[in-house]
Amino acid sequence: MSTAPPPAPGSAPPGAHPLRWAAAVVLMVAALMDMVDVTIVNVALPSIGRDLAAPESALQWLMSAYMLGFAGTLIVSGHLGDRYGRKPLFLTGTALFGLASLTCGIAQTPGQLVAARAVQGVAAALVMPQVLGAFRTLFHGRERGAAFGMYGGVAGFASAIGLLLGGVLTDADLFGWGWRSIFLINVPVAAVTLVAGVLLVPSVGERSARRPDLPGSLLLAGGLVAVVLPLVQGESWGWPVWGWLCMAAGVLAVLGLAVLEPRRRSARQGRTAPLLPARAFRNGAFSTGLVVQLLFAVGMQGFFLVLTLWLQAGQGYTPLQAGVVTVAFAVGGFLTAPVAGALAVRFGRLVLVAGAALMAVGYGLVWLAVDGSAAVHTGAWPLVPGLLLAGAGLGFLVVPLVDVVLSAVPAGIAGAASGIFTTGQQFGGAVGVAAIGAAFFDRTRDGLTDAFLHAAPWALAAAVACALLCLWLPRTAVTEEEREAVAEGAADEAAGEAAGGASAEAAGKADTGAVVTGPVG
Repeated sequence: MSTAPPPAPGSAPPGAHPLRWAAAVVLMVAALMDMVDVTIVNVALPSIGRDLAAPESALQWLMSAYMLGFAGTLIVSGHLGDRYGRKPLFLTGTALFGLASLTCGIAQTPGQLVAARAVQGVAAALVMPQVLGAFRTLFHGRERGAAFGMYGGVAGFASAIGLLLGGVLTDADLFGWGWRSIFLINVPVAAVTLVAGVLLVPSVGERSARRPDLPGSLLLAGGLVAVVLPLVQGESWGWPVWGWLCMAAGVLAVLGLAVLEPRRRSARQGRTAPLLPARAFRNGAFSTGLVVQLLFAVGMQGFFLVLTLWLQAGQGYTPLQAGVVTVAFAVGGFLTAPVAGALAVRFGRLVLVAGAALMAVGYGLVWLAVDGSAAVHTGAWPLVPGLLLAGAGLGFLVVPLVDVVLSAVPAGIAGAASGIFTTGQQFGGAVGVAAIGAAFFDRTRDGLTDAFLHAAPWALAAAVACALLCLWLPRTAVTEEEREAVAEGAADEAAGEAAGGASAEAAGKADTGAVVTGPVG
């Protein structure tokens, strides 16, 4: 029997889609657009507040609404893509994102803008799992590593790109649009991406027989909102008792969803895809890693909210100048992200501990620089050392975090664990904006410098807590080959558990597992 000769070096693998790299570019443009919009609004907040006469809580909602919409939709959108096809979901999400951006750009009231931002977050969550799922289907072997490397590189700097681009567009005042241009710029980008997606992105992958758990998804989204709502509105409402009860009810709703998941799936004879599998939360490494992921996002998103507000409203920086200051943070991450994975394979959790500690020290140095300004204008240079260290810590912490956690996670829950990790990051960001923002606005009557000095230590405390929790993570990380084996094992095990139509769901689990393998913005 003859055997086929191996492919020549550099040639396409057998059966590879001829337009896969063109499709990858289209997918990445959509992903970048979604990731940048997490932070692009930061430096425009003072301008938005003045133009729309927005209260302080509305400024917090402009960021939290996007992240809550993303967090509440992400997991189920992956299952929707598995059942109905990734290309239709990708095109739907891209079109919805463009329409929501247009609505943001023409909004006349804070309420309209917040609602449109929430829809933007939902649209972004529809797009992202389809991008990564398509990557796993279109590419194999080294090409797959290159594709995810491209994604990781873009994701790692998306937050900094958003801050800088937000400043550039707001200061440029294109066509007299002012801050509205940060949203309206998405409209032509989304339109071109939509057309290119129709022409270049193939319909790939099988379709799952399992139905998405829509009632569970609604309960999850409601629980997340119930936690954040009292944090954002608490001061203006006078911190009523029912607000704290609302927060507790939100936590119980999410926990109850995880605890009751096995019973709900058993009652439906496994016909629905798992949303929050309790088996994942019973794994100590996963639960600890999820808390680390959430706390790091709490600290980072909250810190940069109050920093940009202090720079502009307190120190007279333009939006562009405030965005440029944050470049130091991106440079720090750029220096450490490329080596963080290899160091984690060798030194394991110690790299994560060092990363969280560096973030804490960086936040502390920025706090000291602001404290030393004595409420007068200070140049950017005193802030640079702290921002560099915090960025360097981000690279050491976030890049290898999932690898270290997956070393102790059974293959059968690897995909679900990764999807929950990304949801935790977005929810943590929303909580950070709400809680640290509330601490900042509670002290603005004493001056913006005092407000920053009061709020920033909470970000430092979150980083310190991350460092301590990292000591309970597994000692070692997985290698690239081991991670691939984990993803493949998740697919195999899921297929074995649900014979007769669940193999595509298993592939979808592996797709979801790719969501957080790269650096997070």
